[in-house]
Amino acid sequence: MMSFNWLAQIFTVTIMNLRNISQRLGTSSVAIFGVACVVGVFIGVLSMATGFQRTMTNSVAPDMVMIMRAGSASEMSSGLSYEQTQLIDNMPGIQKDGDTSLASAELLVIVSIPKKANNAMANASLRGVQPAAFKVRDKFKIVEGRNFESGKNELIVGRGASKQFNNVAVGSVIRFGNTEWHVVGVFEEGGGLSESEVWCDAKILQAAYRRGNSYQTIHAKVEGKKGFEDLKAAIAADPKLTLDVVYETAYLAEQSSGLTTFIKVVGYPLAIIMAIGAIFGAINTMYTSVASRTREIATLRALGFGAFPVAFSTLVESLVLAFIGGAIGAAVIYLLFNGYTVSTLNFSSFSQVVFDFAVTPALLKQGVIFAAAIGFIGGLFPAIRAARLPVATALRDNG
Repeated sequence: MMSFNWLAQIFTVTIMNLRNISQRLGTSSVAIFGVACVVGVFIGVLSMATGFQRTMTNSVAPDMVMIMRAGSASEMSSGLSYEQTQLIDNMPGIQKDGDTSLASAELLVIVSIPKKANNAMANASLRGVQPAAFKVRDKFKIVEGRNFESGKNELIVGRGASKQFNNVAVGSVIRFGNTEWHVVGVFEEGGGLSESEVWCDAKILQAAYRRGNSYQTIHAKVEGKKGFEDLKAAIAADPKLTLDVVYETAYLAEQSSGLTTFIKVVGYPLAIIMAIGAIFGAINTMYTSVASRTREIATLRALGFGAFPVAFSTLVESLVLAFIGGAIGAAVIYLLFNGYTVSTLNFSSFSQVVFDFAVTPALLKQGVIFAAAIGFIGGLFPAIRAARLPVATALRDNG
């Protein structure tokens, strides 16, 4: 019976407080604005890290592996001979399409292309691939123009690269070194890292950059976990091959860990510092709310309302203001940032990685929890003050 009475008191006082928020619109707006800014910065910074990580890892199939020279930290420092690529083609564990192995030996060079944003030259990855590359990557598809023809100086451009760089529209002619290339198509690959690159025929790229018959990596699909182990064992058993084989997801996760960690190391402290300011704003708002309702609270207490319902209703008011601020901050950031395309330097290849900000449901949930924490801490002390307010003193208050 007592519990039901308390619930009724909490409901009554809380509804009364919320209805009166409009009378404290100025101070309430300050608290809402502060929380909205904190949640906006929090989600905005982390959406950058999430988008970068998604670009680096999400589009890669779990059965895709990379084969590089043993000890190589990245594709740029790797090197494979033609003979080694032929040996890998015939090894166990690699998936087949008829009689053809799903393995693409590839060559990567860095070229300079002007950026659309400021026309400044930036590094981009130019990848020479074999025909198997389009079967190894499940999500590859041409979305504009056509694929390049083998034996010709033709390029296809990733969707991200086409947004960031000049002179790479379909029909354009672009020069790298002494060679002219014709852009014939734009491709997508599930939003992955490849969409930051420009692709061409590996043989043409070898000739253009005088790389002989060498490659840097092999991208292949394996027959599940057993296929991976069989391939690894076969490479280790062949003395002519001093190579490492790794899952591509693991390789890209390692490549992206530095930047994503850096963004989070910067983002979390920034959000916490701003949150401290927002908490003080909420505390000030709620103290003002309690002060303006001193006689109202005292009257309720004199009529028999308990201290706990009065304190709880103050806390609820703080949480409601924080939720409103959090919702506004999350909505604004979602509308402004989600899908916004930017680029940054990939330190492993010293080329641009194009990625989209990703305001995910998980980030929005974290933002709401963050707002709730601000509202709880900001309302706790004013709630305690409201509960301890001396009834007789408050009734004599002329404010």
